[in-house]
Amino acid sequence: MRQLSKVQSIIYLVGGLLMVVGAGASLLAWRFAPYVFAVGAICFASMQMLQRYEGQNFVIRRLRRIMLLSDVLFLIAALLMLANQGNFLGLSYITYIQYVYNKWVVVLLIAAILQLYTTHRIGHELEKEADTSSKKL
Repeated sequence: MRQLSKVQSIIYLVGGLLMVVGAGASLLAWRFAPYVFAVGAICFASMQMLQRYEGQNFVIRRLRRIMLLSDVLFLIAALLMLANQGNFLGLSYITYIQYVYNKWVVVLLIAAILQLYTTHRIGHELEKEADTSSKKL
Protein backbone atom coordinates (compact mmCIF):
# COMPACT_ATOMS: atom_id res chain seq x y z
CA MET A 1 0.00 0.00 0.00
CA ARG A 2 1.21 3.45 -0.84
CA GLN A 3 1.69 5.40 2.36
CA LEU A 4 0.20 8.84 2.86
CA SER A 5 2.42 11.84 3.47
CA LYS A 6 2.55 13.37 6.93
CA VAL A 7 0.04 16.11 6.03
CA GLN A 8 -2.29 13.60 4.38
CA SER A 9 -2.11 11.37 7.46
CA ILE A 10 -3.04 14.30 9.68
CA ILE A 11 -6.00 15.16 7.42
CA TYR A 12 -7.03 11.49 7.50
CA LEU A 13 -6.93 11.34 11.31
CA VAL A 14 -8.67 14.70 11.78
CA GLY A 15 -11.35 13.59 9.31
CA GLY A 16 -11.98 10.41 11.29
CA LEU A 17 -12.12 12.39 14.52
CA LEU A 18 -14.56 14.90 13.04
CA MET A 19 -16.79 12.05 11.87
CA VAL A 20 -16.91 10.60 15.37
CA VAL A 21 -17.57 14.00 16.93
CA GLY A 22 -20.25 14.82 14.36
CA ALA A 23 -22.05 11.50 14.77
CA GLY A 24 -21.88 11.73 18.56
CA ALA A 25 -22.98 15.36 18.63
CA SER A 26 -26.00 14.57 16.48
CA LEU A 27 -27.27 12.34 19.29
CA LEU A 28 -27.18 15.42 21.50
CA ALA A 29 -29.14 17.35 18.83
CA TRP A 30 -26.28 19.76 18.23
CA ARG A 31 -27.25 21.95 15.31
CA PHE A 32 -23.87 21.94 13.55
CA ALA A 33 -23.23 18.20 13.93
CA PRO A 34 -24.10 17.30 10.31
CA TYR A 35 -21.64 19.89 9.01
CA VAL A 36 -18.87 18.61 11.27
CA PHE A 37 -19.61 15.05 10.16
CA ALA A 38 -19.70 16.07 6.47
CA VAL A 39 -16.33 17.82 6.64
CA GLY A 40 -14.87 14.81 8.45
CA ALA A 41 -16.33 12.37 5.91
CA ILE A 42 -14.91 14.37 3.00
CA CYS A 43 -11.45 14.52 4.60
CA PHE A 44 -11.46 10.85 5.64
CA ALA A 45 -12.80 9.46 2.37
CA SER A 46 -10.61 11.59 0.13
CA MET A 47 -7.42 10.65 1.95
CA GLN A 48 -8.36 6.99 1.98
CA MET A 49 -9.05 7.14 -1.75
CA LEU A 50 -5.53 8.51 -2.27
CA GLN A 51 -4.02 5.38 -0.77
CA ARG A 52 -3.32 2.96 -3.58
CA TYR A 53 -2.31 -0.66 -3.77
CA GLU A 54 0.18 -1.31 -6.56
CA GLY A 55 0.54 -5.04 -5.97
CA GLN A 56 -1.05 -7.95 -7.80
CA ASN A 57 -2.85 -9.64 -4.89
CA PHE A 58 -6.45 -10.11 -6.00
CA VAL A 59 -7.77 -10.33 -2.43
CA ILE A 60 -6.29 -6.97 -1.44
CA ARG A 61 -7.59 -5.36 -4.62
CA ARG A 62 -11.09 -6.69 -3.87
CA LEU A 63 -10.89 -5.47 -0.27
CA ARG A 64 -9.78 -2.03 -1.49
CA ARG A 65 -12.88 -1.84 -3.69
CA ILE A 66 -15.05 -2.71 -0.70
CA MET A 67 -13.24 -0.04 1.32
CA LEU A 68 -13.95 2.51 -1.39
CA LEU A 69 -17.61 1.49 -1.25
CA SER A 70 -17.60 2.21 2.47
CA ASP A 71 -16.07 5.64 1.76
CA VAL A 72 -18.93 6.40 -0.62
CA LEU A 73 -21.39 5.22 2.06
CA PHE A 74 -19.76 7.62 4.56
CA LEU A 75 -20.39 10.45 2.10
CA ILE A 76 -23.99 9.32 1.56
CA ALA A 77 -24.47 9.20 5.33
CA ALA A 78 -23.21 12.80 5.52
CA LEU A 79 -25.67 13.83 2.81
CA LEU A 80 -28.55 12.08 4.59
CA MET A 81 -27.48 13.65 7.87
CA LEU A 82 -27.68 17.08 6.25
CA ALA A 83 -31.04 16.22 4.68
CA ASN A 84 -32.27 15.10 8.09
CA GLN A 85 -32.19 18.71 9.33
CA GLY A 86 -35.09 19.64 7.10
CA ASN A 87 -36.88 18.59 3.99
CA PHE A 88 -34.78 20.61 1.56
CA LEU A 89 -35.09 17.87 -1.04
CA GLY A 90 -38.69 18.89 -1.75
CA LEU A 91 -40.16 15.48 -0.95
CA SER A 92 -43.63 14.92 0.40
CA TYR A 93 -43.79 14.44 4.15
CA ILE A 94 -44.57 10.72 3.92
CA THR A 95 -41.75 10.10 1.43
CA TYR A 96 -39.37 12.15 3.55
CA ILE A 97 -40.17 10.11 6.67
CA GLN A 98 -39.92 6.80 4.78
CA TYR A 99 -36.66 7.38 2.93
CA VAL A 100 -34.68 10.16 4.58
CA TYR A 101 -35.51 10.77 8.23
CA ASN A 102 -32.76 9.19 10.41
CA LYS A 103 -31.74 6.72 7.68
CA TRP A 104 -28.19 8.09 7.91
CA VAL A 105 -27.70 5.90 10.98
CA VAL A 106 -28.22 2.71 8.98
CA VAL A 107 -25.92 3.86 6.18
CA LEU A 108 -23.26 4.89 8.70
CA LEU A 109 -23.49 1.52 10.46
CA ILE A 110 -23.06 -0.39 7.20
CA ALA A 111 -20.10 1.81 6.20
CA ALA A 112 -18.44 1.39 9.60
CA ILE A 113 -18.81 -2.40 9.54
CA LEU A 114 -17.36 -2.58 6.02
CA GLN A 115 -14.52 -0.28 7.06
CA LEU A 116 -13.67 -2.40 10.10
CA TYR A 117 -13.77 -5.63 8.13
CA THR A 118 -11.65 -4.39 5.24
CA THR A 119 -9.10 -2.66 7.47
CA HIS A 120 -8.58 -5.85 9.47
CA ARG A 121 -8.42 -8.08 6.41
CA ILE A 122 -6.11 -5.81 4.40
CA GLY A 123 -3.67 -5.68 7.32
CA HIS A 124 -3.73 -9.46 7.57
CA GLU A 125 -3.24 -9.91 3.81
CA LEU A 126 -0.37 -7.40 3.69
CA GLU A 127 1.38 -9.27 6.52
CA LYS A 128 0.89 -12.55 4.70
CA GLU A 129 2.22 -11.00 1.49
CA ALA A 130 5.27 -9.59 3.30
CA ASP A 131 5.99 -12.98 4.90
CA THR A 132 5.73 -14.69 1.51
CA SER A 133 8.07 -12.22 -0.15
CA SER A 134 10.62 -12.42 2.66
CA LYS A 135 10.68 -16.24 2.44
CA LYS A 136 11.41 -16.01 -1.30
CA LEU A 137 14.51 -13.93 -0.60
